[in-house]
Amino acid sequence: MAQAKIHHAKMTEAAKGKFSRSMSMADRSGQLLESLDQLEIRVEALREAATSMEQERECLLDLIQSIKNSEEMRSICDGEREELSLTANRLLGRTLTVEISVETIRNSTQEDALHKATSLIDEIAAKLLDDMDGARKRLMALHAACVTEAPPVPIDTKFQTIVITCALEDQKKIKRRLETLIRNVDNSEKNIKIMDHQKVDDLNSANGK
Repeated sequence: MAQAKIHHAKMTEAAKGKFSRSMSMADRSGQLLESLDQLEIRVEALREAATSMEQERECLLDLIQSIKNSEEMRSICDGEREELSLTANRLLGRTLTVEISVETIRNSTQEDALHKATSLIDEIAAKLLDDMDGARKRLMALHAACVTEAPPVPIDTKFQTIVITCALEDQKKIKRRLETLIRNVDNSEKNIKIMDHQKVDDLNSANGK
């Protein structure tokens, strides 16, 4: 009887110890999970910050190029234009020294969709100089496929299907690239008009008008 009580007491103590160890392991597991959750938040914040820096780099490059090709730059004297061009080139070079890369996780379907979308844009970009007006219309149709609000131009539905299949981060990058290309086309057309106007003025001056 006494032995039975001792055995029962030992079993009870063993059960308590096992229960305590299980709770301790659960607590540790919960703490580790909480730490990982907090780290995940920081990882996503890091990616967002890097993506913002990547966009800022693109914006700076675009602004510097716009100033270099601006009407104001052409309207100043040669000495000042040369000095400002040197400054712009220096800023351009320093900006290009900053390299930021945020890799996007994709499955095979998203990878294929990105390749198709990039190829379509590259094809249009390669023909910009041959047909700037036609290329702009196609770029606008592709861009219309990337926005949620109703666009004022026709939508390239084939491209829209491809973009929807891309990863979300790639969709944003595709949209930004199209916006940059359209902006560059607009600036180029403006510069061409300015140059044509200057030629007319020079011709009129030569003819005494």
